[in-house]
Amino acid sequence: MIRCLAVDDEKWALDLLVDNIRQLPYLELVARCKNAREAVEALHAEKIDLIFLDIQMPGLSGLQFIQTLQEPPLIILVTAYEQYALDGFNVSAVDYLVKPVSLERFMKACNKAQALYNLKHASQTIDDNKSTEHFFVNVEYSLVKIIVDDINYIEGYKDYIKIHLASSSKPVITRMSLKAIEEKLPASKFVRTHKSYIAAIAKITSIKRDFVCINQTEIPVSESYKGILEKITGSSQQ
Repeated sequence: MIRCLAVDDEKWALDLLVDNIRQLPYLELVARCKNAREAVEALHAEKIDLIFLDIQMPGLSGLQFIQTLQEPPLIILVTAYEQYALDGFNVSAVDYLVKPVSLERFMKACNKAQALYNLKHASQTIDDNKSTEHFFVNVEYSLVKIIVDDINYIEGYKDYIKIHLASSSKPVITRMSLKAIEEKLPASKFVRTHKSYIAAIAKITSIKRDFVCINQTEIPVSESYKGILEKITGSSQQ
C-alpha cells in the first residue's frame, strides 16, 4: 500500500481528493491537511510515500513547502492554475493535475506514482555482486529507462544530474542528487572522481594527473578522490 497525504485549503477540493484516493485499492489515506503546517506535522508523525498537494494555499504555498523537505516523498500537484506546470517539473512532481480533476485523469497520475514507488523500492538495496542492468528516472513527468552499461559519466548540479550516455549525444537530465544516483549504481563499475562527477570505469580511455578521460571528454579528479586512480589502475599515480 502507498501511504498518502492529501493537502488542500479548500474543503470541497480536499473532500473530492480524499474520495478519489479511497477508490484506488493500492492507496492508503494517512491524513488530510488544510495547510502546509498540518502537512509538516503529519510527515513528522507518519511514514508518507505520496503527497497530493495544492499549490495556492495561505501562508506557505505548496511549492514553498516542497522546498523545505530534505527528502520529499512522491508528489502529485493538484491546482486550479495551469501556469505552475513548469514549477511542477522543477520540483520533480510525478504529475500535475488541474482542477476539476476527472477520476480517469486522477487514476492515470496515481498509476504513474505507483510505478515510481515500485521502482524505488525494488532498487533500494542493490547487491554489488549482481549486475544491475537498468533503472528508471523521472524526466518531465515521464519515466525514462537508463541502461547501466550505456552510462559514460554523470554530472551533478545541486539538485539535478546529467546522465551522459554512449548511445546519445544529449544527456538525460533529472532532478536527483549525485548521492542518490550513486546508490543505484554497482560500485564495481563506477567511481566517484569529484564531488560533482561519477565515471564508468569501463569507459575510461586514459588517465592524466587531474583528469580521467572518456574519449575526448576530460572528467576532473579532485584531490580528495585521488585514491580512486588506484582502484582503476591498480597502482598509485605520481
